[in-house]
Amino acid sequence: MSDQTKFNLWQYKPWWCQPWTILLTGIGMIVGSWLLFKLLWLTLLVSLGISLWWFYFLILLPRLLQASITEKSS
Repeated sequence: MSDQTKFNLWQYKPWWCQPWTILLTGIGMIVGSWLLFKLLWLTLLVSLGISLWWFYFLILLPRLLQASITEKSS
């Protein structure tokens, strides 16, 4: 695949929907959960949800879009 066909999802997203904001928001929610409730099970549950969110938006979605674009250009 050449650099010309490489799709960059993040150039189409606003500043508040960039990888660094997604990571910071997730970390803030995990830390906030601990500081607010001090319940390990709740913080772990929040962490699991955030991890799934990160996996989908930061890893899976960009790969699926890239594969879709590559498949259409073939």
